[in-house]
Amino acid sequence: MATLPLSIAIQACCLNCGTTESSKLTATNGFRHRDKAMHGFVKLDAERKLVFREVVQNFNENLPRDHNLKVYAKSRVSVEPMEQRFSTGTETEEIDKVSTYLFRTEIGDVVNVFVRKRNAKYTVNIEVPSLYLSSSDRRLVLRWGIYRADSSCFVPLDFKSSTPNDTTTTLETPFTQTSSGRFTFELEFEAKQIPFYFSFILTSPADANVSDMEIRSHRKTNFCVPVGFGRGYPGPLGLTFSNDGSMNFAIFSRNAESVVLCLYDDTTAEKPALELDLDPYVNRSGDIWHVSFGSARAFVSYGYKFKGNLLLTNKNNFDEGHVLLDPYAKVIAKSIPNNHGTGLKYLGRLCEEPAFDWAGDVRPDLSMEKLVVYRLNVMRFTEHKSSQLPTDIGGSFSGLTEKLEHFKDLGVNAVLLEPIFPFDEQKGPYFPRHFFSPMDCFGPSGGPVSAVNSMKEMVRKFHANGIEVLLEVVFTHTAEGEALQGIDISSYYHVNEVEDLEARNALNCNYPVVQQLVLDSLRYWVTEFHVDGFCFINASSLLRGFNGEYLSRPPLVEAIAFDPLLSKTKIIADRWDPHGMAPKETRFPHWKRWAEVNTKFCNDVRNFLRGEGLLSDLATRLCGNGDIFSDGRGPAFAFNFISRNSGLPLVDLVSFSGVELASELSWNCGEEGPTNKTAVLERRLKQIRNFLFILFVSLGVPVLNMGDECGQSTGGSPAYSDRKAFDWNALETGFATQTTQFIAFLSSFRNRRSDLLQKRNFLKEENIYWYESDQTPPRWEDPSCKFLAMRLKADEDEVNQPGDESSRSRGDLFVAFSAADHSETVVLPPPLEGMGWRCLVDTALPFPGFFSTDGEPVVEQMVGLFAYEMKSHSCALFEARSL
Repeated sequence: MATLPLSIAIQACCLNCGTTESSKLTATNGFRHRDKAMHGFVKLDAERKLVFREVVQNFNENLPRDHNLKVYAKSRVSVEPMEQRFSTGTETEEIDKVSTYLFRTEIGDVVNVFVRKRNAKYTVNIEVPSLYLSSSDRRLVLRWGIYRADSSCFVPLDFKSSTPNDTTTTLETPFTQTSSGRFTFELEFEAKQIPFYFSFILTSPADANVSDMEIRSHRKTNFCVPVGFGRGYPGPLGLTFSNDGSMNFAIFSRNAESVVLCLYDDTTAEKPALELDLDPYVNRSGDIWHVSFGSARAFVSYGYKFKGNLLLTNKNNFDEGHVLLDPYAKVIAKSIPNNHGTGLKYLGRLCEEPAFDWAGDVRPDLSMEKLVVYRLNVMRFTEHKSSQLPTDIGGSFSGLTEKLEHFKDLGVNAVLLEPIFPFDEQKGPYFPRHFFSPMDCFGPSGGPVSAVNSMKEMVRKFHANGIEVLLEVVFTHTAEGEALQGIDISSYYHVNEVEDLEARNALNCNYPVVQQLVLDSLRYWVTEFHVDGFCFINASSLLRGFNGEYLSRPPLVEAIAFDPLLSKTKIIADRWDPHGMAPKETRFPHWKRWAEVNTKFCNDVRNFLRGEGLLSDLATRLCGNGDIFSDGRGPAFAFNFISRNSGLPLVDLVSFSGVELASELSWNCGEEGPTNKTAVLERRLKQIRNFLFILFVSLGVPVLNMGDECGQSTGGSPAYSDRKAFDWNALETGFATQTTQFIAFLSSFRNRRSDLLQKRNFLKEENIYWYESDQTPPRWEDPSCKFLAMRLKADEDEVNQPGDESSRSRGDLFVAFSAADHSETVVLPPPLEGMGWRCLVDTALPFPGFFSTDGEPVVEQMVGLFAYEMKSHSCALFEARSL
């Protein structure tokens, strides 16, 4: 066996910029050429066709780390599949895997190439079954080289030297011809030298005075095969691991002309240790670029570079030299400084997702009408030192688990988490960069794996306590810069100058590839994290078509509604726009699956309690929002709220009402901002109770907002950025004590009277009656009317059932609401025979007497006449019980 020289220098010239780049591959005891022919191949699986197969186990275990390696594919040839074959010769070496390639030459012949891993070494075997040679000297010579240079700087090799030495750019090696006329050739490489592309042409010495004959591919380019890695597979997208430890990378980019896989061996390195330029004719299927490795233990993270004129738009100043995060990466981490000087950038981690034992986890699977939701920000909820949690637990998913009892004390059975995807830290969580992993700062140690594990542990613990976990998600836009813009901006984003969508980095949600991304993300969170539902922020933009038009049947919204994996989850549309734009009032297509965050409830209740609303508007909200949800859904599809994480918090709704806050529909109760006036403070306290009371006695799902139970304020600022961390010391105040107890009472009462307050369907007309204070019908459209009462009649078959211990609490309900600035004497309708009215809530009374489970009896003034005096700006609840 002949041994070839061990050092090869390969020079390439940059076609675009005119510069020269030299790259060396030092092959310490490296290349070996076999003069013998390879015989005895047998077909193991004739039906199994390959283009590439997975090639390597232990990829690059000994790759030097003191310099950067670049590996590039320059063949630009088509490769046809052949059957996978294994050697049955007499050699004792073990052959692990074989990748086979079939090329067509420019003169119509074929060239077979086999890349094998044998005992931690790699062999390249070339066979030319037959070849027409015009020369009388029927010799065939291989001119070959190894390429590690940027594809944009590649030119064909300089095939001028025939004597190999330390400075030649290529080598010439003769083929061996068998008795049957087949030409064979084999080279062997050390494992530590891979990966690289092996490029070659065939030459035949010509007769005198005639130049040598050069034979290339049918595309008139060099033949090129990868060594140390494989073609990979187009699906699934992202990084996936096989049972044998091999890895497959796959990423979408329709308009990229070149994709470079960048591998890092150090999380602090600014430049990748290895760059692999994917061959568009080998490592691309349709619009998916892919490549596989047997292993990459020498590396810790990865990203991609994308090049191509079609990736750029007039308004996109993206630098194609940036390394971007894989949109489907499941474990990601901050590593090197990003290109905008605003912190660290994200890269995918080269590791499998951490295993988690879900044994024993049972989803609560609560029906929609049973929900009581608490919206919170994961970090702000426990990061304050008053939480008395260790610094590594505060502000994390584990912190939520530690405060589980707070939710149970409130009677909450679902938490709605503000977006937890990696986001733009300057703009906040509603501007995501990624969709398949939680932000690493939510993990106890601030690492990606701990974030994944602690979230799963949190979900399991909440499920064990009957609490569902819902996520707010943003799929309508991304952060600026290095989200999806550099991968394929014209496929992922609106770039047609539709209104202001382009400037807002608006995703083209109903474009097929974006639709697939969204569905894959939702399925991932359901299957891997056992999430119970999703609230889609800026949901109106989910209805936009490719040109920005509003679609009556948007494909994404319909696909989510009918997706079998999402069938048991809650899906909620929230029209709030993080950009501060007023959402377009349009019907949201629902297919009887989509619920909606009910902004009309918030506005109408605020208007009524500040004395400016119509009774008809309040009545519509109380009995289930029929103007929105009577289209085949029902009141349980309305997620009602008074305050949210944008706009004024609850205590500020009754404390600030300046001109600049006109859109908040707030009322300061007589004085702007903080005050010491007793009358103003009492009025504000009543109003807070009124808001909570109406929220819980209305049909629909009540949604509480973090901090409202303890009176947290933003000082009158509606900006999301002015929200503060939850102050756990505030729970010790008198206000927080009575408010949390009142919320717990309302949650319990709502559950006890589920027959009237937790309805999936609307109340029957005969089961609800409306009154003014004197029992006359309401003047619905009179803006001067400030009082409304309603009687909810229990079904007769549910009252006084024999053997039913709760039958005494199954009587009618009478609920009164007053926004007047004076007292009202309210006449109650006569209860059923043998029953009397008991007052359970009067928001004007002092604590602890303003609510009670047993209630105070309403004295009968005369036969059949029950009356009760209500103070100004108050609400009251009465229940008919057996005497």
